[in-house]
Parts: sequence; C-alpha cells; structure tokens
Amino acid sequence: MFRGMSIRWKITILSFGIILFSLMIGGINLIGNIFHVQEEELGKRLLVTARTIAELPPVIEKLSNEKNGPPINKVVERIRVINNVDYIVVLDMDGKILSHPVRDKIGTYSQGADERSAFAEHTYLSKAKGDLGIALRAFVPVMDEKNVQVGVVLVGKLLPSLWDVVDAMRDKIYVTFSLSLLFGILGSYSLAKHIKKQMLQLEPQEIARMLLERTATFNAIHEGIIAVDKQDRITIFNEHAMQMLKIHEDVVGRSIYEAIPDERLKETFAFEHVVYNQELLVGTNVILYTRVPIQLENQIIGAVLVFQDRTEVKKIAEELTGVRAFVDALRVQNHEFMNKLHTIGGLIQLNHKEKALDFLFQVTEQKEELTRFLSNRIGDESLAGLLIAKVSRGKELGIEVVIDQQSRLEHYPGVLDHHDFVILVGNLIENAFDALKDRMEHKKVFVSFEQDLDSLTVLVEDNGGGIREDIQSRIFEKGFSTKGTQGRGVGLHLVNSIVHKGKGDIQIDSREGEGTSIWITFPMKVADE
Repeated sequence: MFRGMSIRWKITILSFGIILFSLMIGGINLIGNIFHVQEEELGKRLLVTARTIAELPPVIEKLSNEKNGPPINKVVERIRVINNVDYIVVLDMDGKILSHPVRDKIGTYSQGADERSAFAEHTYLSKAKGDLGIALRAFVPVMDEKNVQVGVVLVGKLLPSLWDVVDAMRDKIYVTFSLSLLFGILGSYSLAKHIKKQMLQLEPQEIARMLLERTATFNAIHEGIIAVDKQDRITIFNEHAMQMLKIHEDVVGRSIYEAIPDERLKETFAFEHVVYNQELLVGTNVILYTRVPIQLENQIIGAVLVFQDRTEVKKIAEELTGVRAFVDALRVQNHEFMNKLHTIGGLIQLNHKEKALDFLFQVTEQKEELTRFLSNRIGDESLAGLLIAKVSRGKELGIEVVIDQQSRLEHYPGVLDHHDFVILVGNLIENAFDALKDRMEHKKVFVSFEQDLDSLTVLVEDNGGGIREDIQSRIFEKGFSTKGTQGRGVGLHLVNSIVHKGKGDIQIDSREGEGTSIWITFPMKVADE
C-alpha cells in the first residue's frame, strides 16, 4: 500500500496518525479524570445530604421512639427530590427500613453487605452493583441527644457510565476533534513538505540509490578522495585513499585530525581558498593534491581533497631529467671535441706536430684532472657527470665554471637521492648561466659542496646582474620568471620542492650588478631519523 506512495504523503499520514493516536490517549485519560472528579464530587454531595437527614429532629425522634415517633418518609422524600439523589433509606439499629422511595419496602429489613460498618458509628462511601447499574452510597450514623447511635441514613445515586460522560461532553469533543484534525493535517503536510525540501525533492529510494552509486564511483576512481564537513569530520574516504595512507579501518565520521597521522596532510585542510596541484611528501610517497572548499548558498560547509600518488611518475620524470642532462653533456662534449680535433688537425697540416702533441696532452691532462677530482670528492657518478657536463657547457657559453677544490659529498641526506641532486644542482647552475647572459666579460660560476656529520651545504654563486630585492621572495614560486617567457619559472620551483622534501633551508645573497649567491643546507641527522 505504502510502497509506491510519495515520502511527503507517507510523512503526512504517519505524523497525523501519531497526532491522532496521542489525541485519543489524551482524550481517554482526560475523560477518565473527569469521571473520577465527578465521582468525588457526587460522593461529597451524598455525604452532605446524608448528614443533613441524620441531623433532622423528626428522624432522630422516630429512630429513638419508633412507635410514637412522627412519620418521616414524606420529609425524607422531599429532601431526596431537592438534592437529586436516587434513593434515601433510613434504618434503625436492627436494619429495619423506616423510610424508602418504594413504600412497599418500608418495614422490611435491609440485606446490604456494605452496611455493617455504618452501625458502628462509621461514616463512609461505598459502591454497590444493582439491577440499574453501579450506585455510589453514603452511610452516616444517626446519633440521639445523648450521643448514642440510634440508626443509619443511607443516600445513594447511580454513577454515570463512561458513555454518559462522553455524551455529556459530545459538543466539546466534536469541536476539539475537528480542530485537531484540521491543524494536524495542515501541520503534518507542512512538516512533510519541509522535509521533502530538505531532501532536495528526492525520494528515499532515490537517495539510497545515489548513495550507493556515489560510494561505488568514489571507490572506482584511481585518485584518493577525502571530504570533510565544517566541523572537520570525515564524510568521504574512498578505498584508494585508505590504501595510499595505509589506513585499515573505517574513519568516516571521525575527525580528520584523529584519522590521518601525517601532520602535513592535515594542514591541507586548514585553508579556505582553492589549492591546485600542490606536491606533498607523505612518508616516502610524493602526493599531488588539489583542495577545493565545498560551498552551499555562499556558505563553506566543508572541503574535498583529491590527491594522486606521483611517486613512480616523479621517478620516471627524474630519470628523464637525468638522461636529458647526460644527453646535453654528450652534445657539449662532442662539440668541444670536434673543435679540439679541428685545432689538432690544423696544427698537423701546418706541420706543427710538436704543438699539436702539446695541445693534445694539455687537453687530456685537464680532462683527467677534473674527472679524477670529481671521482675522489663526489661520491655519486650521476652528479659528477652533471658537473663535468656543466663545466663543458660553460666553456661553450664563455662562462668559467669553478668547482671548489675543498668540496666533498659522500652520501645524500635522508629521503633525497641522486635524482633530486641532479635536478637541484642542474637548475641552480642553469639559472646562474641565465644570469650571466647580459654580462660581456669574465663570466664566472662557483660551485661548492660541504658536508659533515650534521649537515650538507650546497653553494652556487655567479657574478651576473643579481636579483632585485623586491622579487627575491618570489623566485621560487611556480611559473614566476624574470625572463617573462612562457614555460619558464619551473626550475627554481623544483629546487624549492626538493629543499622542502629534504627539510632543508635556502638563503639568498644577491646585489644588483654584483651577482647572486644561493646556499642550500640540508640536515643529515634529522633527515636520517
């Protein structure tokens, strides 16, 4: 019956049924109370009537001297009619009836089971069931002038039935029921309409289907998705997010700050503005996340975080970056060797064989000296190869690349590896090359590595045009470039990401027209821990 019915009518019928049921229970209780109050009032009236008759002189005289006493039935009947009671019975101490509405019973003896206590000077109320119904009876002893009991007065009246009480209140019940029916229906319909509006006019089965579809969709998405409400309680946490963050229990409904152990990931929910494609290191995983506030009627009601594990992609990109660096190095060396071969060939053609040999030995010795130095002082072949390539590249550009003879790098700090340092050092040197493009002579780049048990410091400085003080704080922003060329502004942003990954520190000392020095320091012990 209710399966195909709209939720609005279901709520209307249910709420009205509750109102009607509550009204019926309340009405029954109210009628019961009214019935009880009427019974109490009737009992008080019967006792007053019985006491009035028990104190009448003719009644006392008749009971004291039954043979010579005056007749009392007429007097008692008049009082019965005035007080609207069903019967008044006067009994002597033997139970003989001296007054009764039915004259044939006068002179007979009463056989009531509830009369005995009345002959012991007790005043009380009693209920007795007769042919016409249940009667409430008041018993009052009659005392003579010497305060000796001489009889009993019994006043009785039939109690109204429950239906008699309802019939007496019929008009009030009709009015109350009609008003309750009217306002109950209106209130129930308004409540149902409001609930339906809050449910976006959707039926429960539609909401259930949408919930199942949403859950299945979120779990099918390869990205991790976390959504929180404005109290920072988790409302969505899909399976891929649980796998990436290594969470093995249901955290929906819990605070995001309790469910996620990584402090840096928690911080991503602390901002109300939109954040796109930001890198974050969670454990050993590189995560690319986007955070978008959820708004409803211009009010922020929560936020959603979509993140992707970019660890493998980043490694592939770093490998490609390293390969590109080596390709560039081979291209530079090929160009350099071709020039030197042409020089040697020219000297031989000019019959300057000894000068050709001297030039060949000089070039070979320089290369071997640089290679031997980097092999001894730099503990990674990739970084050493990069530095050799940059020295050759500098010669091609007319830039002297000097590597500090005291440099030493034996191993990398913490989570950083040769991919990170190839990107970091390569971008710093390339940035220095760019700074020297406008300088006409004596172009120089100085590179130094200093390592001890506590820290590793990388220094790259040039004697280029320097960086203006007002933009020094922005050079590490993604997309920011002083060259104004599309696609630039990425290199120093990557450097900053690697520094953040290794919990390092960057210092810049730059003066316009004099040059720039960039120090990057990584902690060794903290990173290892």
